[in-house]
Amino acid sequence: MKKYDQSDPNRLCRDMKILLLNEAMGHGPASCKGFFLYQSRQPVITVNSDLPEQVQRVILAHEIGHAVLHRKASGIKAFHDFALFDSTSLYEYEANIFAAEYLMNDDVVLNLLNEDISFFGAASLLNVPAELLDFKFRVLKRKGYKIDPPLMANSNFLKNID
Repeated sequence: MKKYDQSDPNRLCRDMKILLLNEAMGHGPASCKGFFLYQSRQPVITVNSDLPEQVQRVILAHEIGHAVLHRKASGIKAFHDFALFDSTSLYEYEANIFAAEYLMNDDVVLNLLNEDISFFGAASLLNVPAELLDFKFRVLKRKGYKIDPPLMANSNFLKNID
């Protein structure tokens, strides 16, 4: 992401020439949260506009992850995210890691934790679901930091977010 150096996923989509569509797709567990696909050689991300802005931002970062990491894998099929934080699928896991890395700076996360702010308090201050912070903790742990999240991200937590 250094090539674009964006902290705003909407602007990053524009800069990467990804068509961003916001469509009402309903609420509740059965609603689609967002998806990425190629249509006539044009990368397209669609985000459910019925969701709160904070959730839309996380979903957009996740879908950008698919666009960057799984461009060749998408073909005609779409990455259709009903359960965004499904860690059982490699593609979903990688898109979650991408979103966590894109939306949360290592130093900012570590500073919040050094200030004795709780895991859930840090997630709130960072404007991300605690489950996404869990993915960030996994990355930080792989980088050698001695931190353990108080939870493991549930694969279907976004199904219940409205």
